Amino acid sequence: MRAVLRYAKISPTKARQVLRIIQGTKAGDALYQLKFIPKKAARIVEGVLKSALANAQQKGMDLDSLYIKKAVADEGPMYKKWMPRAHGRATMIRKRTSHITIELEERKEED
Repeated sequence: MRAVLRYAKISPTKARQVLRIIQGTKAGDALYQLKFIPKKAARIVEGVLKSALANAQQKGMDLDSLYIKKAVADEGPMYKKWMPRAHGRATMIRKRTSHITIELEERKEED
């Protein structure tokens, strides 16, 4: 099961820092971990993970056996602004966006 957030107002580099922490962990543990990461990206990723869990629940999957198979932050479009500088010059400011994707999969327990 997967969830995608497109055009998130955060740079992909900052989002990847948080995604690297939770990739491969159980979904419930990852949700708990995200609550204690003091970054803006953690709040955004938490919302995407909750959406993926809701999608999985809708499909009738076992929520306790879900783990994060893939967590990716791709680049979205860049908003470009100009900032006035000294001597009549201007500098471009790039406001980066990202597309965040989280894929969940059921892990089979081996007895």
